[in-house]
Amino acid sequence: MKIELDKNPSLFIQNRMNDKHFMKLALQEAQKALEADEVPVGAIIVRNNEIISAAHNQPIYTNDPTSHAEINVIRKAAENIGNYRLKDTSLYVTLEPCAMCYGAIVHSRISRLIFGAYDLKSGVCGSSIQLHEQKCFNHMPDIEAGVLERDCSLLLKDFFKGRRN
Repeated sequence: MKIELDKNPSLFIQNRMNDKHFMKLALQEAQKALEADEVPVGAIIVRNNEIISAAHNQPIYTNDPTSHAEINVIRKAAENIGNYRLKDTSLYVTLEPCAMCYGAIVHSRISRLIFGAYDLKSGVCGSSIQLHEQKCFNHMPDIEAGVLERDCSLLLKDFFKGRRN
């Protein structure tokens, strides 16, 4: 559900504060990926202001190209609650999802997707394509983009700058 600022400004401000708080926790997960020499992307899933799972990128460690932060956090959340449907949850991720991850978000029925940095090459929620606007999906999460964008982007830029040097 989208909240209009003029209808309930205090609720809008509270949601933005919560989004920043939880994105900071996703950034802590991204830091774990960085320390493991993985692309620093982190994610958490929240239900009723409670974290039900946290994860980060691990494709190198697991030798699994699908081991993106979003996939890992969805798998953990489903296991933790004993259901593959993650209704009434919010996923916070430091980088705009790719097509694979967006598909997993849709199929798990996550209610809200909140991401930090835009991915101009493979992001599908506003950057390279607008997959979230396609009518072929039976579920569409609400999306909030650019939460702590600068912090999320800087972590990724520094990582890739270090890789190039």
